Amino acid sequence: MKKSIQEFKNYLLVEKNASPHTLNSYLNDITQFQDFLTQSGHAIEFSAIKLEKIDRLAVRSFMGYLYKKSYSGATMRRKLATLSSFFRFLSREGYVKNNVVRSLSAPRVQNKLPAYFSVDEMFRLLQLPEGEEFLPNRDRALLEMFYSCGLRISELVGLTLENINLDSRTVIVLGKGGKERLLPLGHHCVKALKDYLNIRKAKIREPFTEKLFLNYRGAGISVRGTRKVVDKYIKQGNFAGGVSPHSIRHSFATHLLEGGADLRSIQELLGHSSLSTTQKYTHLTLDRLYETYDKTHPRAKEKPALE
Repeated sequence: MKKSIQEFKNYLLVEKNASPHTLNSYLNDITQFQDFLTQSGHAIEFSAIKLEKIDRLAVRSFMGYLYKKSYSGATMRRKLATLSSFFRFLSREGYVKNNVVRSLSAPRVQNKLPAYFSVDEMFRLLQLPEGEEFLPNRDRALLEMFYSCGLRISELVGLTLENINLDSRTVIVLGKGGKERLLPLGHHCVKALKDYLNIRKAKIREPFTEKLFLNYRGAGISVRGTRKVVDKYIKQGNFAGGVSPHSIRHSFATHLLEGGADLRSIQELLGHSSLSTTQKYTHLTLDRLYETYDKTHPRAKEKPALE
């Protein structure tokens, strides 16, 4: 099985152009399934896993194991989708006769609304970094970039100096699947970036890094480091509602929708491949939609006379 996993990894890198985050997610899911097979004894023959002996029962048992471990429905669906991709690849390469995962139904997912900041809360978060040293300047620019563009953390961490054009107020973002998109920058974001870039010049060390956002050592900041920065200010601001670093992206989309932006535009800005992914934000603005409907629809404005 080890050989087939390595070949699947190469397939994801070469043919699918998978991002490092996607690659790690796929491999972690498959490794977990492999460990489960070893521990449970499914498809084991002479102390080794036989791919051709993995059946629907083995996969269903794995789903049951995840359920007992209190994994969410969304996580279980993702892991099942990973295994389906893996077995589709194995079938194509002749390792197995068919995709045993394809006929399995995915666990139901509860549609949880994403946590987000109100406009006032978002403005308060952006004002929390204080001081004129390197780190406060970086943090102000980092938070402004997050909110101005609605980026994923991995997208923000991957930004380089060449991606930014302050004169045209634009940034080139490399999203999922290696897809590029051109996004506008707000005036407050441009101001914060200019202040940060001025102080950044004194911080960089050899070898020179093109990464836009640096850590305190002068190297490119990591995803983990970025989460720690944002988490620090969320804790400092004592925000309620279970918000997280990713909530800034949700807030970006929600505030655009509340401001009158159409879903197609928001889809393009977020880099969603499917409009259905963007539509979840409509649940967050139903009150505004009902209010608009009641004010504008001819049959909603007039109440029927009571008998």
